[in-house]
Amino acid sequence: MAQAQHDNPKLDPNPGSNTQKDPDDWVSGDEPMTGAQASYLTTLSEEAHEEPPPEDLSKAEASKRIDALKEKLGR
Repeated sequence: MAQAQHDNPKLDPNPGSNTQKDPDDWVSGDEPMTGAQASYLTTLSEEAHEEPPPEDLSKAEASKRIDALKEKLGR
């Protein structure tokens, strides 16, 4: 027997997001930040007139700083 449409998450018109997770809960959050994160953080830091990020940030720390700088800059 076929499942009801509402039981299939692929057919849900308003699926829950698994792309927005608290950085503290990331499995890879302790890994070094990516090159893309470092580049974006540097750009945001320059625009916000702040010091560039330290090179030893983790992915989770970088994500939190990106969010904070975006909020500061009104993005």
